[in-house]
Amino acid sequence: MTFIAPNISIIVGSSTAAKLMGVAGGLTALSKIPACNVQVLGATKKTNTGLSAAGVQRHTGFIYYSDIINRTPPEYKMKATRLVAAKVTLAARIDRSREAMDGSVGRKLLEEVEKKIEKMQEPPPGKTIKALPIPDDGPKKRRGGKRVRRMKESYAVTELRRAQNRMSFGVQEDEVSGIDSTEGLGLIRQSGKIRAFQNDPRTKIKLNPKRQRMMGGSSGATSGLSSSIAFTPVQGIELENPETAQQKLKEISDRYFSGFKSKK
Repeated sequence: MTFIAPNISIIVGSSTAAKLMGVAGGLTALSKIPACNVQVLGATKKTNTGLSAAGVQRHTGFIYYSDIINRTPPEYKMKATRLVAAKVTLAARIDRSREAMDGSVGRKLLEEVEKKIEKMQEPPPGKTIKALPIPDDGPKKRRGGKRVRRMKESYAVTELRRAQNRMSFGVQEDEVSGIDSTEGLGLIRQSGKIRAFQNDPRTKIKLNPKRQRMMGGSSGATSGLSSSIAFTPVQGIELENPETAQQKLKEISDRYFSGFKSKK
């Protein structure tokens, strides 16, 4: 076989080379077969009738049982078989053209196969331990603007809440009892004056003139459609004084809130 197919014999051995050529029908026929089919040359079904085929390996032909594959660990045998089958196909075409009859190409291909098999068996690279980045303790950018100021004002602590959270030393705190809870009033009763929260006029929402006209505006001018004529079921048309109606409404409000004003 070293005279007929020297390059194939160097890669898989003379015995395996003879088996491949015998099944394929000669060196010329072997050189025409693709590598995927060279891999399964000589494969036979080894299952008996009625037995499971789960443990039977597929695509295991003559190349799978060659010397170079037998030296390979079991977990890499199928991958090495595909690699050797590709190199055997190249060597068969070289032998068919009667080139490199000294086996130089076969030795070169065998070295490539052995290097790749060794590369398969190398352990994966370990994880690189990266150092933590230097913490940025410098000043951070704070976003501002109308939206942020408006949001802060909506969640700001009012003067009334600050007074409730404070207590005088040696003075009993007033409490308000509910159904199941009691809440302290702090300095609300003692301060006497509560300053209302002042909104910033810069953050106040302003309406454009067109929107103000649509909403009726806020001027003191009286609408031309308003009238002091009232239609009553008794007297029919009756003139009414708007100031008198406002005075009646004020008297009703004063009587309703009189109990709260008299309480101290």
